Amino acid sequence: MMKYFKLLPALLTITIMIVSCNDAKKEGNSNIIAKMAELEKLNSRKTKTDAEINKLQDELNVLKGVTPQSTSKLIAVSPVAVQKFEHYLDLRGRIDAENISFVSSRGMGGQVKSIFVKEGDVVKKGQLLLKIDDAVMRQSLTAARQQLEGIKTQLAFAKNIYERQNNLWEKGIGTEVQLISAKTNVTTLENQLKASEEQVKVGVEQMNTTDVRSDVDGIAETVMVKVGELFLGMGQIKIVNTNKLKVVASVPENYLTRIHKGLPVVINIPEAGKSINSTISLIGQTIENAQRGFMVEAKIPSDGMLKPNQSVVVKILDYSASNAVVIPVNTLQSDEHNKYVYIMEKSADGKMIATRKVLITGDVYGNLIEIKSGLTGGEQLVTSGYQNLYEGQVITTEVK
Repeated sequence: MMKYFKLLPALLTITIMIVSCNDAKKEGNSNIIAKMAELEKLNSRKTKTDAEINKLQDELNVLKGVTPQSTSKLIAVSPVAVQKFEHYLDLRGRIDAENISFVSSRGMGGQVKSIFVKEGDVVKKGQLLLKIDDAVMRQSLTAARQQLEGIKTQLAFAKNIYERQNNLWEKGIGTEVQLISAKTNVTTLENQLKASEEQVKVGVEQMNTTDVRSDVDGIAETVMVKVGELFLGMGQIKIVNTNKLKVVASVPENYLTRIHKGLPVVINIPEAGKSINSTISLIGQTIENAQRGFMVEAKIPSDGMLKPNQSVVVKILDYSASNAVVIPVNTLQSDEHNKYVYIMEKSADGKMIATRKVLITGDVYGNLIEIKSGLTGGEQLVTSGYQNLYEGQVITTEVK
């Protein structure tokens, strides 16, 4: 007990140190986030301040008598393009076969007695793949057939008795009760014969359930069962038909209103060096909980180089504009309120100056962004040296 009390202060000290370290780590993370936010704010202020400094410097140079040419800022320009703009949704997908069959038994399954297929074999529809133990069913079928034969013999004898009894009755010999009894016996045996025949049919059908056959043409991709094991049909044999292939991809749910059947799709298979054009043929009706997306499918032609589960890049054309105003996305700047660019225009006194254009933007794809409002096309967009420009600054594209 004394030893325990001696260790207690040390244990308490270690516990306090661990808690303190965790608190310090959390506090450190909070400080990092706060300082990053502050740095971003300061950088934004610096950009604005630099532009104001440059503007004041140019105004001061003019007051000092420095010629405008010597204060012109060197930039590069390019005409604002009006062209076809396409936005693709880039996704990762996989190839799948339209006809994939997981073979199952028509009955309850059972112990495997024989296997007639191995992985990689070409399989035809209706081909026998394996045989399940049928000893009990065979015995039942044999008994049913023996019973059927016995009833047939009894029926033939009963019909003979009835015919004789009927001949005697027509001659006035015998009683009506004997005739009715003979006829009833025949009717009863006929009914038993029908029931026995149905029982034999059931026995034959049960025997057939021990033959496991393929429902489709294809290739035995998976054979995960051996003689003596139980065959329950739970994915133990998989038959794949690659004559019809499709590509499957998951689309984020925020694109639900933009995706519909018939949209063009470009499918790139890097490993095969192929690119295939297709269209969306099927859209899933549910949102997956894990990925928060919905499945889409696009059919592709069969190819010996394409395999199920092969990775592909799926590009869905979800937006297109034939005459869109587009600019390089890297020329777009923003402040607290607007997105803008600078264009080069001639002022009233003939100088080339920078003019700020506030924009309303659309989709971005690759290095281009669509401009919905603010530019009409043909303007001289400042593509280099646009940093720290200000409204009305004198600019030039010529090196002095």
